[in-house]
Amino acid sequence: MIKYARKIVVGAAILAAGAAQAAPSMVIDAETGIVIYAEDADRLWHPASLTKLMTAFLTFEAIRDGKLSPEDPIQCSQHAMLQPPSKIGLPVGGQITVDTGLKALIVKSANDVAVMLAEKIGGSEPAFVERMNETAKRLGMTRTKFFNANGLPHPDQVTTARDMALLGRALLKEFPQYAHFYSLASFQLGKRIISSHNEILRLFEGANGMKTGFICASGYNVVTSATRNGRQMIAVVLGAQSGLSRGQRAADLMQYGFDYYGWKSLFSSRIDDMRVSPVSLMETPGNLSNIVCGSRRAATVKRKRVLKKRAGKPGPKA
Repeated sequence: MIKYARKIVVGAAILAAGAAQAAPSMVIDAETGIVIYAEDADRLWHPASLTKLMTAFLTFEAIRDGKLSPEDPIQCSQHAMLQPPSKIGLPVGGQITVDTGLKALIVKSANDVAVMLAEKIGGSEPAFVERMNETAKRLGMTRTKFFNANGLPHPDQVTTARDMALLGRALLKEFPQYAHFYSLASFQLGKRIISSHNEILRLFEGANGMKTGFICASGYNVVTSATRNGRQMIAVVLGAQSGLSRGQRAADLMQYGFDYYGWKSLFSSRIDDMRVSPVSLMETPGNLSNIVCGSRRAATVKRKRVLKKRAGKPGPKA
């Protein structure tokens, strides 16, 4: 018992060390919903491309309900074409199948494809967004609000680690037949091979993958899962400061989940039963723009100065 307690303390210390450098995080058991660990789980945060998990959910729902087929075409509109990268870059009128669109949505995180799916299912992106918010409410995602289908920056588009864990769990429970999309390391689009940004697929044994996200305000986000010995964990990390730290934090959370599920299951609450922290209700969304993209801009300016100096040209003025 003493050795087990000591192991718990060590594991908690490792997670606490990661939490000091990260923002909201959570790990739950996918089957039971038991919360193994949570840090600022109800703090508002910008979802970035984690938004596309809801777009995928509604696409799977439309297929299940017979309103859509994986082989149906989806077409690129002017609105879809004008979405900034990441995207596959179809011209107006260009088409791909729903199946290819789902691969592009999850693996490539294609912003244009998210709009194409939204317009196919909802008739327009605003109408589709209404469905996204209705579905979020149905799933118990009480602090999430969507304003677009792809997660591109919007000041009021917010979520929480708890809400994203609920969405991840709903995807795995309601649509297990589509779980292979999340674990794709790459897929072929025409002559191109599109590779995944999800570093957890390489970092963690048993990783099933799910979805990454990044904008300057949110930092590096991920909803991910892993399965070992028949048990599946879902981890959420919001606001990491690099892709590598995001992956390592998620790996630490899932390892902790597998190590301590038995003990935690004796007294931990389920995600559906957790109370929302009253303090979190007063918060504004976290914003890492200056930290994450400020350093990026500084590095870019420095790199340009070096390149211009090598070329014998004057560098930019301070």
